[in-house]
Parts: sequence; C-alpha cells; structure tokens
Amino acid sequence: MKPIDRSPDMYDPRHPNPDELVSRLGRWSAGRGPLYLLLAARLRRLVDEGALPPGALLPPDRRLAKALAVGRTTVVAAYDTLRQEGRLVRRQGSGTRVARPALAPDAPGGTDTPPGAETARGAETARVSETSNPLFLHLLEAPDDVILLSCAAPAQPPPELAEAYRSLVLPDGDLGYHPAGLGVLRAAVAARYTARGVPTGPERILVTTGAQQGLSLLTRLLLAPGDGVLVEAPSYPGALDLFREAAAVPLPVAVGPDGLDVAEAVRVMERHRPALAYVVARFQNPTGTVLPPLAGRRLVAAANALGVPLVDDEVLGDLAFGTAPDAASPSLSASGEPASGESPYSESPSLSSYGEVIAVGSLSKVVWGGLRIGWVRGPASLVARLARLKALHDLGCDVPSQLVAARLLDDFAPVRAARLRALRAGHTHLRAELARLLPSWSCAPATGGQTLWVRLPHGDGVSFAQLALRHGVAVLPGATADALGGSVRRLRLHFLLPPETLTEAVRRLAAAWAEYTPGPAPERSSLRGFTV
Repeated sequence: MKPIDRSPDMYDPRHPNPDELVSRLGRWSAGRGPLYLLLAARLRRLVDEGALPPGALLPPDRRLAKALAVGRTTVVAAYDTLRQEGRLVRRQGSGTRVARPALAPDAPGGTDTPPGAETARGAETARVSETSNPLFLHLLEAPDDVILLSCAAPAQPPPELAEAYRSLVLPDGDLGYHPAGLGVLRAAVAARYTARGVPTGPERILVTTGAQQGLSLLTRLLLAPGDGVLVEAPSYPGALDLFREAAAVPLPVAVGPDGLDVAEAVRVMERHRPALAYVVARFQNPTGTVLPPLAGRRLVAAANALGVPLVDDEVLGDLAFGTAPDAASPSLSASGEPASGESPYSESPSLSSYGEVIAVGSLSKVVWGGLRIGWVRGPASLVARLARLKALHDLGCDVPSQLVAARLLDDFAPVRAARLRALRAGHTHLRAELARLLPSWSCAPATGGQTLWVRLPHGDGVSFAQLALRHGVAVLPGATADALGGSVRRLRLHFLLPPETLTEAVRRLAAAWAEYTPGPAPERSSLRGFTV
C-alpha cells in the first residue's frame, strides 16, 4: 500500500500559522484597555505556559494583523512590548521568535534554532497534548459579557433532571467502580437501539464520560501515529482535535448538500485503507446535513467489506425537527413526538441498521451538557477492550449520574419533546433575526440539530470572528472545522439561547459586520491539517 504523506500544515507549535495562533489566543480582545496591550497579555500567557515554546517562530506582523482583523501597528506594538520584556526576539531577516530562558543553554547558532533541528523535530511536534480548539478554549475563559454562539449545548438542565437527582437512591453493597458502566444503564441504552430496529445487548454498550470520552477511547485504541483517518470536511472540531493528538493523517472527504460524498469516501477507503473512518450521518456537525439512506447503506457496506472501522457520531441524531405531513418523514405532534404513534427514530435511520458500525452517543444535547453520560455501541469484543482502556483512566463513570441517566431513559419522550420545541423556536427566531439585520448572509434552514451553517458574502470567518469578539459575541469560523482548508466564508451559529439573547447576539454581529472591511478572501484557508 502506498504510504500516506503527512499534511504539510500539520500543527507545529514551533511554527504556528496565523489562524492556529488566533485559535490559541481565545477571547484575547474581550477585556478593557488598548488592543495592543490585550494582545501582548495573551501572547505573554501562551509563552509563560509553554504553549509557544522557546524558539517558536511567530507569524509576520501583517499576516497576524489580517487574521486578527486589527491594524498592523497593534501587532507591532504587542510584539515590541514582549520584546522589551525579554519574551520575544525580533531580528531583521529571521522574524519574531520566542526567546529562550535566561538560564537555558544556547542552541548552536544562538537563540535561533538551526533550520535542520526544526525539521528533525517535525515528527515529534506534530503530536500535541492540548487543545487549540476554539470550542473548548472559549469554555476555559473567565465569565464575561461575551455571548457564546460557538459552543452548542443546552443553556440549562430540564426539570426532569433535578427531579431524578432528588429521588435518587444509591445502591448498597456496591464498590462503585464499573469501568464498562452500570448494568441498568447499559441495558437501558441497549433497549433504545433495539427499539430503533438495531438489536443490541448490554454487552455491546460501554458507558463513557460523555461522547467526547467515547471518541477519545476509540482514537487511543484504534489509531497509531501516521495512521490514516477518513474525516468529513468540514467535521466536528472536537474529533479532529483527538485525531491530531494521535498524530493521525487526515483523509478529508467533502460534505455537500446531501452529506458526505460517499462515492469519494469509498474511493479513499479503497486506496488508503484508513485505520478509522469518522462520520456524522444525521444532522452533520457543522453543516446540519443528513446522509440519505441509500448513501448510508453504501458507505457501511464498503467499510465492512474493506475492514475499515466506521464510527458514526450520533450525538445529534435525536434532534430531528420533523417535516410537513405530506413529506416522506413522519410529522410531529404538538408535543414534539411523532404523530400516530410512529417511532421517534423513523425520521432518519441509524447507520448501525445497515451493518457493523461503531456508534457514539450521549445525553448532552437532549438533556444537558453537565450530565456527563455518553456511550459507545459496538461489537462485544471491542467494548471489552474499550472497558479495559477506560479502567486505566478513570475506573468508570460517576454512579449517581448513571442512575439518573437510566431513570431519564425510562421516560425519555417528554424530555426530548421539550428540547425539540425549544430548538425549533430558537431556529425560527435566529433565522428571522439574521434575515432582518444581516440580509446579505445566507444559510439554509436546518431540519434538526442545533446550528446554522452560515455563508458570508465576502471576507473570511476567521478574521470576522475576531472582530465579532470585540463586539461581545463568539462564533465558530468554518475553517476551524475543515481539514480540506475550505469553508473559509462560513460560520457556525447555534440557536440554543433565549430569544432575547439571540436577538442581542445578532445585533452585535450586525454591528461587527458594519465595521468589517476585509481584503480578498483566500481560495483555501491555511488550516489544511488538523489546525482546529
């Protein structure tokens, strides 16, 4: 088999490109004071934390200024501030680098790392151990007045969750360590799959600390450095983070109006035999597309025939809005459940119904992100191996949360119905506000999920997101989710906040857009690797 070349833009902390550095800067401009001091303060923190290691070459003034949507003088002043502090070294012809600690031995050639040494270390630095994902970095920021349209999750838990905790009874004679999950919860999750036409026993379910841990365990078990992984472009940035940490090689396949280009995906699997294929078949994150049944069946058949483990991220799969009564999918009643007693899962079949698929799910989007309960459904042998790996990390999930999750799943329809009503209302309200205040922006209506995939008429999402931050709203640039380097003019916006908050968020976005005067947008972003 022909070896897979590593992407030239795989993240290297010693050579951060402007967009990568922008992601790591987070909400740098949300404080008070001159912009150059705010920028210097955040760069100082990255240097002191080691996120920008000694010898790291920072982007040129003009390139970073463009990515941050600021004047070049702001970047120059920030760099000069850190140079005066001894944190940066600026030399004509060799650029701006992070200074070496005063007590560290000099590398050959002084403070600038020799070019040959940088090349030799490339394989080491391609594998990273911390996130640069704006989704997660925004969550690490101190609370402020910034409206977060970047991380999509319910703003508050439903009353049923609090009630379940109030009536909780802990088990007697139980050590509390269950690496594979409590039997009652594994059985409840398995029963849901069986009800959807996917026969499943508890031995095929692993309970995880949210879907993110499920993806993390699968990545650790199935991927080694240099392995190929098929991903959608764009895709969920949290998964791309994990693949990048594993030093995997991206094999991106474009997502169109009908989801993943399955014909191309099959060709990629035939040509490269990736160690893993990761897709979001229903309400794809971030585009919101749904893979048609025939395409899904073909994808599963090809993956099974070629021996490629296929992971389907089902976290958003329960969030179907429903359609008009004369459409192919069933209509929903006023309660949010399908009319005439139809199965709530008949709107879009699970990929698992077509063959052997590793499914990952959670309660974070229907119930609440703070209920850290997820699961992996797969072959019993795989689940057993994952349980042994999970035991190495945490010995099992929190028992009270598992008991509460099992109780919620026993009567899940009302919780799901309430969430769908809120989502449909938020979707309608956000689209109306965008049409009113930002009519030049375009986005297709969603049929489910939590987000809109917005196209800007000009410019690029990375630089606009920086200006939006200065107006008090955080958005996710599309390029941060696209391993092909596309989606440059895209933004992902969620509609989970109260109507009045969504209205204020769009008002701030409109004010930022009125100020936004970008240069020509690039055909492709520099985020071709896993720079998420």
